[in-house]
Amino acid sequence: MPIPVLSSVHVHPVKALRGFAPAEAEVEPWGLAGDRRWAVVDTAGKVVTQRQHARLALASAELLPGGGVALSAPGREPLTVEVPELSGPDGTIGVDVFGTVVQSVPAGAAADAWFSDYLGNEVRFVHMDDPAHRRPVDPEFALPGETVSFADGYPLLVTTTSSLDALNSLIAQGDHADEGPLPMNRFRPNVVIDGTAPWAEDGWRRLSIGDVVFRVAKPCGRCVVTTTDQRSGERGKEPLRTLGRHRKQGNQLVFGQNLVPEHRGTIRVGDPVKILD
Repeated sequence: MPIPVLSSVHVHPVKALRGFAPAEAEVEPWGLAGDRRWAVVDTAGKVVTQRQHARLALASAELLPGGGVALSAPGREPLTVEVPELSGPDGTIGVDVFGTVVQSVPAGAAADAWFSDYLGNEVRFVHMDDPAHRRPVDPEFALPGETVSFADGYPLLVTTTSSLDALNSLIAQGDHADEGPLPMNRFRPNVVIDGTAPWAEDGWRRLSIGDVVFRVAKPCGRCVVTTTDQRSGERGKEPLRTLGRHRKQGNQLVFGQNLVPEHRGTIRVGDPVKILD
């Protein structure tokens, strides 16, 4: 078996939008630097993702120096949004992220209008100014003081190329074989590892990527976003149909593992990966 290595890194500046794949990334306590610090929310204050609007997959965000973003989407003029300033104690709004209310800073009317016009619904665009204090990780799986950005629940998500290959083999044997093989972007990971056995990540508890150590919090339960083609925004049946048959753990359909960094550092494509526990 070859030595596992980090094969790719993925940063998504805006939750639910396309991201980019740098050669290296800084690891912060709440996730990769710049990852999911921005989000779209509806008029009720609930975070909006590809679950509600699959066409968010077609929009992209480029991270700018200083933390701002350059937005682009089909049929829309590009828009640059700088990090908004926090104007006093009343300068934030509450955002409901899957039941947890997170205080966030509104990005302004221009960004709100850009996303509202694109989605055909009134929405707002917000920024998480202080991930060190705004949103704790689920206490059932967290250690004291651990926090997360606008990611679904944990600072990072790891997947492996061997497990994707194994899943695609199962899809090829099923009723919707024409939908495969699926690319890794269906699962929107932060780090992808080469050189492991299929599903080896099920047994991991701690691992290092280069010099950075991570704790494995829990398996990642998958949702309808994985059925969304990230190039077209169209939805199918896979991989949920096959995950339901082969990768059901309790009431979740599992692919990948959620990670929490134990310290800061930098990870780079090609870094060796060691399973510590």
